[in-house]
Amino acid sequence: MEKGLEELKAHLMETDEEYRRLAAEHAQHKRRVEDLESHSYLSEEEKLEEVKLKKLKLRLKDQMAEILNRYRAQAVA
Repeated sequence: MEKGLEELKAHLMETDEEYRRLAAEHAQHKRRVEDLESHSYLSEEEKLEEVKLKKLKLRLKDQMAEILNRYRAQAVA
């Protein structure tokens, strides 16, 4: 039986250095975006930073999903 998604993520956090690094970077960007979103006014520079961080977060999430899919494919094979 295939592990649940959260269980698989937890397993990868413990065993896969690349996944752990990507997750840490994603969390760091998420915290910064949340900080920026908490301000009632953003400078142009902050707006650009927010957009850049959101794009980086998406790229990191895609890379994490690739690792998850690769692990699932190996588990099925």
